[in-house]
Amino acid sequence: MLLSGCVIPGQHLATDIEPNNVDTLDAVDNKVKVNVYALTPQQLKKMASAPKVALANPELDAELASYEYFVGPADILNVTIWDHPELTIPAGSYRSAAESGNWVHADGRIFYPYIGFVDVAGKTVVEIRKEMAKRLSQYIETPQVDVNVANFRSQKAYITGEVSKPGKQAISNVPLTLLDAVNQAGGLATDADWRNVVLTRNGKEELISLYALMQKGDLTQNRLLRDGDIVHVPRNDAQKVFVMGEVNEPQIVKIDRAGMSLTEALSAAGGLNQLSADATGVFVIRASKQANVAANVYQLNIENPTAMIIGTEFNIQPYDIVYVTAAPVTRWNRVVGQLVPTINGFNNLTEGALRIRNW
Repeated sequence: MLLSGCVIPGQHLATDIEPNNVDTLDAVDNKVKVNVYALTPQQLKKMASAPKVALANPELDAELASYEYFVGPADILNVTIWDHPELTIPAGSYRSAAESGNWVHADGRIFYPYIGFVDVAGKTVVEIRKEMAKRLSQYIETPQVDVNVANFRSQKAYITGEVSKPGKQAISNVPLTLLDAVNQAGGLATDADWRNVVLTRNGKEELISLYALMQKGDLTQNRLLRDGDIVHVPRNDAQKVFVMGEVNEPQIVKIDRAGMSLTEALSAAGGLNQLSADATGVFVIRASKQANVAANVYQLNIENPTAMIIGTEFNIQPYDIVYVTAAPVTRWNRVVGQLVPTINGFNNLTEGALRIRNW
């Protein structure tokens, strides 16, 4: 009766599951369907995704070629009327252009002598120059007018998260791309997740891979930033893998910027416990996106150490569970380890009863 009530202690995942099929595994209180795949070179080829390569971005090139800055409220303009210094620097020659320039008011206008208020918001400096020259021609013969922006303050993008210098960056007459913004922010911090950068524009989010852009030269990941854009570089806290079971140091392992293979995850946990692990049962448990399947399970048999080369080609994903099951003898020893105290207690009880009877 005592033996019939014993169960094998600890966790275990059977190694005799038929691969490449939908199997039913025992859950805590019900049945769960999972896909089971044997990790073989053929299976790796099926799972392989297109490699990241250097790509051009003609759409971005066209945007940069036709880029123009449109003046907005809070910008400061510097207006020069050649041969008329009294109009060019009315405040004196010891102040900067930003201090002595013409501030664009909230209504999008500036005030200039002789011609009064000029609507400048939403216009380029070329358009402003033409309008001011036309209106000044009533007072000055063939005026030579030059207009430039002395201080860009109306438009800005925001760089947040894991960069060295987060904050706002002005949108100016020089096009600001995503890559430029990250570099101007001091580059990525140590804990940055550069594979999942989020660009928010007009309330819509877009996922961008700085890994593909900066490491592989995929320029299709680059963007021309606009006013109000938010670029967020998250921490790599979500880039974690759980290594459990019969390894020397079960732990949570973080995926680094270059990614992580199954072999690297096992190595980070100290490798297999050679005294207790079943080398035929190295599993990677990955949540499934299919509605009727709970998980995808990938099984690697590394009884022959040369099979570890397959593990180097299998890329781990965030929140994967790497589980090494116990060898049969290990499970049996654990059962015996639970039985021995019971048997010893029974023997002691029997010996005590005999001593009482003999007395």
